[in-house]
Amino acid sequence: MHTKLDFSGLASIEEDLKLLTRAENDRVRRQGARAGAGVVRDEARRRAPKLSGKLSKNIIAVTAKVSENSRATAGVRVREEGKASNPRNAFYWRFKELGTSKMPATPFIRPAFDATEQQAGDAAVNKILEALDKVLMK
Repeated sequence: MHTKLDFSGLASIEEDLKLLTRAENDRVRRQGARAGAGVVRDEARRRAPKLSGKLSKNIIAVTAKVSENSRATAGVRVREEGKASNPRNAFYWRFKELGTSKMPATPFIRPAFDATEQQAGDAAVNKILEALDKVLMK
């Protein structure tokens, strides 16, 4: 699942981002990407099957490094660490999301993304504007 948030239509944001140092620019873009991913994460947690609560606790938002062309990437994933008994391991999420030969799929991540795509974009833009104001006020 991929979506892009393009600021080319928002010339004022692009101009403000050009005023920042590389580190500040990267930080602002990461914060925006993370805010958008947080909206999707929260919805995925709400929609996740609730047997023990382990699955919803292990749905997290992650932010990658900003690439050379100043693109910030964030996403939602499910933690899978260690053995199955580890509270930070919800390996079975893919069986719920995609189904198996003996169990029908009950997707929760893709519907969460579809339902919050616009809200995530709005959250990212709002966070970027907030972070820009904070940095430019220094």
